[in-house]
Amino acid sequence: MNNSTLYIILFGVFILTCYSCEEETGNDESNDLISLEDIEYNPIAFEVDSPPGYPLLVSPDDNPLTEDGINLGRHLFYDPILSVDSTMSCASCHDLQLSFTDASATSIGVDGLSGMRNSMSLVNIGYNYRGLFWDGRVQTLEEQALLPIEDPIELHHSWTDLVDQLRRHEDYPRLFRKAFGITNTEGITKELAAKAIAQFERILISGGNSKYNKVKYLNTDVFTDSELHGEDLFIDTGDSDVIDAECSHCHNGGLFMGDDFFNNGLDSTADYTNLLDLGRGGVTGFDVDKGKFKAPTLRNITITAPYMHDGRFNTLDEVIEHYNSGGHPAPNVDQNIKMLNLSDYDKQALLDFLSTLTDTTYKYPELVSNPHN
Repeated sequence: MNNSTLYIILFGVFILTCYSCEEETGNDESNDLISLEDIEYNPIAFEVDSPPGYPLLVSPDDNPLTEDGINLGRHLFYDPILSVDSTMSCASCHDLQLSFTDASATSIGVDGLSGMRNSMSLVNIGYNYRGLFWDGRVQTLEEQALLPIEDPIELHHSWTDLVDQLRRHEDYPRLFRKAFGITNTEGITKELAAKAIAQFERILISGGNSKYNKVKYLNTDVFTDSELHGEDLFIDTGDSDVIDAECSHCHNGGLFMGDDFFNNGLDSTADYTNLLDLGRGGVTGFDVDKGKFKAPTLRNITITAPYMHDGRFNTLDEVIEHYNSGGHPAPNVDQNIKMLNLSDYDKQALLDFLSTLTDTTYKYPELVSNPHN
């Protein structure tokens, strides 16, 4: 055999080896991409029946509520896979038994770091249409669901790594297929995960069984004299003999929620330079918004202590006393923050009325509990 023939043979072997390796690599890549088309995709719309007095619940056109979408979101919400070390889930800071709060002044994240703000209740959160979080930095639940995953003081994960985990998980590819009709595991994305979580959060609706609802909409109960007086104080019925406690300006409607941002006199400031948290102003950059925070719903307020954006008040008595005192001065403090001169009886009546807004039931109890238990 001459050298030319030997070279040709060796070159051929080299080419065949390279082709074989390339083919093998291709097979590895195709194994990562798993088809899901054998799993049935039959989305069933989920229609929300809001309790009496609640506004209409509206979902985005590109993320309508479906039974399987809610189910996927429920699984994700309660799954510690969302955190970098698989020790915390969304539910770690939003506890079902505490009206989806965590009973802490400020929440502790996966690395043991404390945030600046209180964990806001998620009950009835789907009815918020003018910004979410205490500062309103996002407009939709879909946007909101994206942020805690990568926040270094919350779940501190990476969406890239999390999506990879979800694609390789034994259950989630099937759940994503049934929820969104994806054809293979590559279809699992952070955007679809956020959409599913948003769907679940939209059905975290209180059950409509509070005493307030029983009195106002069901006619199955009546207010005590103290509760009735508290309602007069809260709403300002126009009775000249009753003080206006100025509550309903910021907490109104069936959800007792302003869905807006206010400086309620928590901190004294002449030029905003000493504010530890700029609130809405930190988002907009405008002085007029500094120190303003969202006025959350007062539904279930008796079980969501501590209170305010930083959890500074441990009890509702402290909250009422803050407003009774007229709060602290600031250039943009709300005009309704002023000394009220409430009597001890007035304060107790307000507490009694607020207690009628408590409802420990949920509209869809079978859909809001932890599916991993």
